Amino acid sequence: MMAVFTAPQIEKMTIAEIVSAVLGRDIPIRFTAYDGSSFGPVNAPYGLHLKTPRGLTYLATAPGDLGLARAYVSGDLDVSGVHPGDPYEIMKILAYDVRVRRPSAATIASIMRSLGWERLRPVAPPPQENMPRWRRMAIGFLHSKNRDAAAIQHHYDVSNEFYEYILGPSMTYTCAAYPHADATLEEAQENKYRLVFEKLGLKAGDRLLDVGCGWGGMVRFAAKRGVHVIGATLSQKQAEWAQKMIADDGLGEFAEVRFSDYRDISESGFDAISSIGLTEHIGLDNYPSYFSFLRGKLRPGGRLLNHCITRPNNLQSKRAGDFIDRYVFPDGELAGPGFIVSAIHDAGFEVRHEENLREHYAMTLRDWNANLARHWDECVAASDVGTARVWGLYISGSRVAFEKNSIQLHQVLAVKTTRDGDAQVPLGQWWQR
Repeated sequence: MMAVFTAPQIEKMTIAEIVSAVLGRDIPIRFTAYDGSSFGPVNAPYGLHLKTPRGLTYLATAPGDLGLARAYVSGDLDVSGVHPGDPYEIMKILAYDVRVRRPSAATIASIMRSLGWERLRPVAPPPQENMPRWRRMAIGFLHSKNRDAAAIQHHYDVSNEFYEYILGPSMTYTCAAYPHADATLEEAQENKYRLVFEKLGLKAGDRLLDVGCGWGGMVRFAAKRGVHVIGATLSQKQAEWAQKMIADDGLGEFAEVRFSDYRDISESGFDAISSIGLTEHIGLDNYPSYFSFLRGKLRPGGRLLNHCITRPNNLQSKRAGDFIDRYVFPDGELAGPGFIVSAIHDAGFEVRHEENLREHYAMTLRDWNANLARHWDECVAASDVGTARVWGLYISGSRVAFEKNSIQLHQVLAVKTTRDGDAQVPLGQWWQR
């Protein structure tokens, strides 16, 4: 008789076996899945639980941070041992202790068979997710006014109440400057505004332009000290909130926040410009026109303070990862600090000082996470549970990134010198650190 040969049967894998084949079995987290499988230390202080087949589809069809985010934001993946408003400890483990590995060809074949075509067919992402970059072309070209407005509104127009719970009374959504390790978030934000104010050498009667002013924290800080300020933001909700606070504080004589693109500010001759957290949104290709525009708004001897998140070098991609791009800052781009300094110089400024506040941003994010966890129910009521989960994930992940020096925060102080080269600054440092 002729022997009959058959292909070897590929044994189906459990969900836990599939995940451990990619992440390794020695991670210090307990993983459990809806099929009853598990791996990791039984007594691990932190855990991940995959609750639904949809969550598995998210993980399988978008490997990496995007799939993980989709499963978590949708509620198909749960965490234990941490609050959803502050999953920092799990994010730190994933960043430091987990390394994605490529399984063997035989293991990949087994994974594919175990998943089946149904789990490999993409499903709609959570409603909190923005469209991919290629689809945003329908709104406008990258960093056109329409597209920039849509990107800002996606992130900032959640609800002012939501931000009040996370950011606290200052309503300041940028890195604070902690005067000492035990300072509160409010003390640190007030100190940041003082630092910017002093670096710019502002005094009563001066004129300040604050581009990307958010809820007007810098605007009101300067106005309370007799400075005439115009702030611009692409978020209508921010502008409305800021204008109400200006009126409540009796600062209408000095301050105004406009719902406006910074490119539409017609006034000029300002003594100083503060750009706090805007450069991340304008795109690297637009740096020359951006800094040239700002220089054109200053009087000779006027100063610019640029405060923004940066890469630690210029070798990494300028674009943010998929999670940040789809859920947090659409179209955001980051450069190394040297790139920014060069762009400011090339626009005709003289750079006088630069410093890195990386550790301060990690502390700021720590305090935002604590606020979100403390006011979790209120934040969910002011938005929805998916949005609150996005923020818990985003803030804690960003904190880890600042701590491990994956991203930084730099303040650059520059001057538009007079025609004869006078920078009109003191010989030594004139501000208190």
